[in-house]
Amino acid sequence: MRFISPFLLWLLVAVPLLVAAYVVLLQRRKPAAVRFASLDVIREALGPAQRVRRHLPPLLLLAALTAMLLAIARPTAVVTLPSEQRTIVLAIDVSLSMRATDVEPSRIAAAQEAAKAFIREQPGDVRIGIVSFAGTALLVQAPTQNRDDLLGAIDRLDLQRHTAIGSGLIMALATIFPDAGIDLESMIFGSAARDTGRGIAIEKAGKAQPKAFTPVPPGSYPSAAIILLSDGRRTTGPDPMEAAKMAADRGVRVFTVGLGSAQGGMAGFEGWSMYMRFDEEALKAIAEVTRGSYFSAASAAELKQVYQELNTRFMLEKKETEVSALFAAIAALLAIIAATLSLFWAPRLQA
Repeated sequence: MRFISPFLLWLLVAVPLLVAAYVVLLQRRKPAAVRFASLDVIREALGPAQRVRRHLPPLLLLAALTAMLLAIARPTAVVTLPSEQRTIVLAIDVSLSMRATDVEPSRIAAAQEAAKAFIREQPGDVRIGIVSFAGTALLVQAPTQNRDDLLGAIDRLDLQRHTAIGSGLIMALATIFPDAGIDLESMIFGSAARDTGRGIAIEKAGKAQPKAFTPVPPGSYPSAAIILLSDGRRTTGPDPMEAAKMAADRGVRVFTVGLGSAQGGMAGFEGWSMYMRFDEEALKAIAEVTRGSYFSAASAAELKQVYQELNTRFMLEKKETEVSALFAAIAALLAIIAATLSLFWAPRLQA
């Protein structure tokens, strides 16, 4: 626990001062005992139960005051709350290296099945978009709550040549911020920008005018996140770290999932077999710079577990939250209890 206004904690000095004042008051009341004929009478009148009744209300009142003073200093605590992320963009690698069979039955097949399971388990109010990337990047499904459309888009993923991880990140950002003026034509497509028929372009994105924006702290944008699934081996396109920096400057966290074994695997294409290595260092760096997390999946079962963990993380998230109201409520409750006990336990005047 920490305090937003720790300098106000000096007010807690009042607590020991009040304790000292209470002790002094009790000492001053002792001379009144001489009016009794015998100390035995005092002990009988003030048995254990009576002594507890005598001191409990002031003790509760002191605890209430302490809680209120702590509330004034605005305490915070890490608590688990429903996530605020209502838009998630899945950026899925569809390069030929995803044919590798080090993850059975293949990297791409395992990725599709795990992604579909993740989509099914998301709350109904979460919008999910799907971006595929190989030599370039395409928005294959705009963010939607329609799970059937999302599952169909996953099934239609088609493998292509090359791997442009940076393009996938930039397209995912343009999907989250369609009005931010991200120039996809120059950053992703270059002079060869054209509709390939394998996806849908963001409307007018190619001619978007750059808009000035003020960078925010990495990971500070709570409304959206990117899940990037790849074997991490970039062969073309923008620098992934530059694209990650763009996401970090906009506060968007990127959770990277590395799919493949450390030894790599063989992938077949048009009668050829090629060895596809697995590069997880790039994915770790992307997650780190955006304040996301990196997950490794060397098998289909591990990939499913990764998506289950991500699903839990997106539904319930640990956040540092101000709990001043909780301390104030505790103080009020303790004060009410102290007042009630005093009312019932105080000696009544006889008529």
